[in-house]
Amino acid sequence: MKQIFIAALALAVTLSLGSCGNSNASHDEHAHDHAAHTHEGHDHAAHDHSAHSHEGHDHSTHNHAEEGHKHNENEITFPAEQAARTDFKVEEIQPSTFNHVIPCTARILAAQGDEATVVAPIAGVVSFGGKRLSTGAQVSRGQSLFAISSSNLASGSQVDKIAAEYRRAEGEYNRLKQLVDDQIVSRSDFEAAESAYLKAKAEYDAIAARSSEKGSSVGAPIGGYITSLAVNEGDFVEMGQPLATVSQNRRLQLRADLPQRYYRELRSIKTANIVDPATGESYRLADCGGRLLSVGRIADSGSTLIPVTFEFDNRNDLPQGAIVEAYLVGAPIAEALVVSVTAVTEAQGLYYVYVQLDAECYERREVKLGASDGERVQLLTGIEAGERVVTRGAVNVKMAAASGAIPHSHQH
Repeated sequence: MKQIFIAALALAVTLSLGSCGNSNASHDEHAHDHAAHTHEGHDHAAHDHSAHSHEGHDHSTHNHAEEGHKHNENEITFPAEQAARTDFKVEEIQPSTFNHVIPCTARILAAQGDEATVVAPIAGVVSFGGKRLSTGAQVSRGQSLFAISSSNLASGSQVDKIAAEYRRAEGEYNRLKQLVDDQIVSRSDFEAAESAYLKAKAEYDAIAARSSEKGSSVGAPIGGYITSLAVNEGDFVEMGQPLATVSQNRRLQLRADLPQRYYRELRSIKTANIVDPATGESYRLADCGGRLLSVGRIADSGSTLIPVTFEFDNRNDLPQGAIVEAYLVGAPIAEALVVSVTAVTEAQGLYYVYVQLDAECYERREVKLGASDGERVQLLTGIEAGERVVTRGAVNVKMAAASGAIPHSHQH
């Protein structure tokens, strides 16, 4: 019995020692695996950290560059020496008085007494005599414009008829002049003959000195510009028919027809500005000796338009008959931030001005526009008082922006 117990105890010890060895071995394997895992984890962590740090660095750099790009996209470099070679001006914007304005379209007309009509002295066929007459051509007083020939008419030469009538009237006048003193004819008969003679003589004198084989020459009654041509080469005209209009073009009228809703506002209108459609230049009538001639009244006839007429000196060679943009200027209404219309540029329906940041750096700034008088325009948003804006030469800065010049650093 004792021997059996000793044998069982020995077996238990042996099993215990084997289990411990296995446990140690398992532990060693675990330790080995853990070390391997730790090593792999370390490599992975180091790799991820490095990669993460690298990617993070690039991302940060990319964002920074991207933010810098956004910050500079509206800034333009325009060298000072380049600005000095162009018509360039920068002004500090401060609140100033702005007047009530009525924008409209108007027509340029000749002033009264400033034009004359050329008429045909006889009936016949018109010739330009080899000259090229056109609207706008400058002419001098007495200059030959047309020749009218009646030699080929079925009714005969008009010049010959006028000459024959003159000779007849002259003979009758001389005959009665001798008889009236002897009281053989009445005084009234003599005076009638005298009147017929003087009329025939005036007609004959008007064409005799200017007639040739080519016809009767027709001259300009005044010096100026041809504002209209009523005939073409080869047309037949009757005596007294208009051929052309000549204007001295020294004084012009501006005529605008406004709807009745403006009637009350027209009471304050004193002057106007206009924009030449050919050049885009704006002019103040006040600088051209302009004055308001008349403001029409609401007609009883039911007319829906009120005529407003100004007169001014034509110092800018504006063409008669032209349709222009007009801005009727009334009383002051408020102070506002305003700039010259030349300061504003447009792109895809949006309006911009260029703000000077330093001597050579400018920022394109979107603005919202208010009323305009043709010369200046209100800035409702986008600009603050005291900022410096390019008022002449803005298109040059816009071109510099298109060139892609990189703005230099500056102090805001």
